[in-house]
Amino acid sequence: MKIFRSINILLIICVTVLASCGETMIPKPYGYFRVDLPAHTYRTIDTLGLPYRFDLPKTAQIISRHADGEKYWIDLYYPQLNACIYCSYKPVKGNLINLLEDTRKIVYKHSIKADGIGEKVFEKPDKNVYGILYDLKGNTASSVQFILTDSTRNFFRGALYFNNVPNKDSIAPMAEFIREDVIRMMESFEWKK
Repeated sequence: MKIFRSINILLIICVTVLASCGETMIPKPYGYFRVDLPAHTYRTIDTLGLPYRFDLPKTAQIISRHADGEKYWIDLYYPQLNACIYCSYKPVKGNLINLLEDTRKIVYKHSIKADGIGEKVFEKPDKNVYGILYDLKGNTASSVQFILTDSTRNFFRGALYFNNVPNKDSIAPMAEFIREDVIRMMESFEWKK
């Protein structure tokens, strides 16, 4: 009887030691779905009767938007990424300061959620195109916004929005992908008038 008790105690000790030799459990961090981003390829849009032209990414679709009688507003929709660059055009009629100030107010409304807002000046004097690229860092509704103007007749504005709740970690690769398209758009931009 004493032998069975000793064997049982020894067996319990061995099982406990063997069971405790496993890996320490550590909670895994949150993960995000992988998005395979296509190569950047472009085509020039010039056939839509717009007063401007630029290189459009082939992954984006143009949607005409006639809001408040504005016939030159367009959306660049990325169906694969569930994102859209909302683009508006206004003729400058002595109101350039107001248009610039309205844009600045719209961008800086995001400062409540933004970790920082960067401004990069853009100049292309040979095409009479000048602008500002705004990079918004953090969990903002829009991560990239920009303006382009010739300072006398034309004003163009764009803002990137994703159609989901902002989470800078999950949309970072897609936002950077579209930011490259925005830079190409700005570099290829021309006024037709």
